[in-house]
Amino acid sequence: MMSTPIICPDFLPPELAQSLADGRKLLTPCGDGQMVWHAWGSDDHPVVVLVHGGSGSWTHWLRNIAYLRDAGWRVLAPDLPGFGDSDLPDDCIDTDQLVPYLHQGLRQLVPQGEVRVVGFSFGGMTAALWLKDHPEDAQQLVLVGAPGMGIKVPERVPLKGWRHLETEEQRDAIHRHNLMALMLQHPESLDAMTLDLHRANVQRDRMTRRRLSGTPIVAQALPHLQVRLCAIYGEHDALYSYRMPEVKVLMEQLAPRWEGWHTVANSGHWVQYEAADALNPLLVQVLA
Repeated sequence: MMSTPIICPDFLPPELAQSLADGRKLLTPCGDGQMVWHAWGSDDHPVVVLVHGGSGSWTHWLRNIAYLRDAGWRVLAPDLPGFGDSDLPDDCIDTDQLVPYLHQGLRQLVPQGEVRVVGFSFGGMTAALWLKDHPEDAQQLVLVGAPGMGIKVPERVPLKGWRHLETEEQRDAIHRHNLMALMLQHPESLDAMTLDLHRANVQRDRMTRRRLSGTPIVAQALPHLQVRLCAIYGEHDALYSYRMPEVKVLMEQLAPRWEGWHTVANSGHWVQYEAADALNPLLVQVLA
């Protein structure tokens, strides 16, 4: 299969960019267009697929990829259809319609062998639906901050719209608000790179009508999952806040092959970014 070198965003620190410089960009069919996958590590290693969150791209995993590669995994990080550099098919308006493209793409890239899937937020919801329909595609699913459990926190700070604003300063003020309302726990986590990364991602989000994350779609899928399942959440994940114990109990009750719940202390929803130093060894342990 033809591949090209990955071009990292120009706002990354040199050390982080260098750690990802050996990555390759791969393409699979996506409607009339293409789905972009990013790959690191040896082709003969077991595969871990990292599925990004809503309004994101593969860069949601910037601080985790090299660690997983160096731990012996072949890392595949797609841009979901309609996000990042992947095209959006005409029939895709929400997470359930992404499943065929993930299945077909993975089977093209990894015809056989050991595969684990780690899905963050919207990507966790998508991965649960994917492996419900195609249990042959992976042996394990790790949900990271996944929505779709049918448990709401009415007090959660609402996100604000930004596309209508005229100046970059106005838009950046809203990006900062939204990052602190949903993604991050600590103001010091919102540095210049984080804002640049978020801005670049949300500007390429073309699936703006999705609504299924507010339904119990993951809870409904869990009883049908044949793969091993575990969950990782930041201690202060804004999705569930004080209702996190209810989410844990519900997952334990619903998942036939439940492997356990893990909480990363002192972190928010985007736990693999804000608390990468704690999340990375935990994720390697869970995958092992």
